Amino acid sequence: MAEREKNFKFAGIQMLVGENKEENVRNALKFIDEAAKNGANLVSLPECFNCPYATKVFEQYSETESGETVKQLSDAAKKNNIWLIGGSIPEKDPIDGKIYNTCFIFNDKGELIKKHRKVHLFDIDVPNKIKFKESETLTPGNDFTVIDIGYCKVGVGICYDIRFAELSMLYTRMGAKMLVFPGSFNLVTGPAHWELLQRGRAVDNQSYVAAVSPARNPDSAYQSWGHSTVVDPWGRILSKTDEHQSIIYADIDLNELNEVRSSIPITVQRRNDLYKLEQLK
Repeated sequence: MAEREKNFKFAGIQMLVGENKEENVRNALKFIDEAAKNGANLVSLPECFNCPYATKVFEQYSETESGETVKQLSDAAKKNNIWLIGGSIPEKDPIDGKIYNTCFIFNDKGELIKKHRKVHLFDIDVPNKIKFKESETLTPGNDFTVIDIGYCKVGVGICYDIRFAELSMLYTRMGAKMLVFPGSFNLVTGPAHWELLQRGRAVDNQSYVAAVSPARNPDSAYQSWGHSTVVDPWGRILSKTDEHQSIIYADIDLNELNEVRSSIPITVQRRNDLYKLEQLK
């Protein structure tokens, strides 16, 4: 009989984000402590958790990898003995000065093990509804991000990355059993696509999918949809909240994932003689 895998607990922090960076970080640390006390092994913050989501302020709020925000996240992961997906912050490259939308990821010893620079920039124009262009300020990243947290491998993307099915498929081919997307959909795209995309990526890849949003701040120019969610490999919603500040939790059952993958074995049924997703890097 095959040995059963050890399951773990995920927490997604849907926190309120304002204009005061220090206050935002303190709020994040408070919620990280709470999630850890409630038994979470893997914790994720939302996209742009230490600054408003606005292209005109990204440079003002940006920090390098050695900045204070990254240091405090490292300390929090170590103190709480958790794996921490640090949402995202505007990161300034100390060499070329470019600004990236970056997720810093820490192991349970507080070590920075990987960073994900948002691969697909959010440049959209929905007539009479919303126009946003991250590329006015940001530079896209060029790397895949899959981490091994000991329980399983986890693929990490940021917000708009979830719309590109190929990225999630490549993460699954790289061994990921969970996909985590810190993100900040808005009041136009959120109601239409937020849950749909998560459930689609979960079923496509027979993986757990979590998307973690900031809480909706009525004083912000950009209104986040909120509704942080965790979906299981069958496409069922395990945990979901509304637009307000809260923490969502979900037990990640890897044995159930393996059962889904063996019951409907799409991985071995793909027609690679007809089509193939190539990882060029």
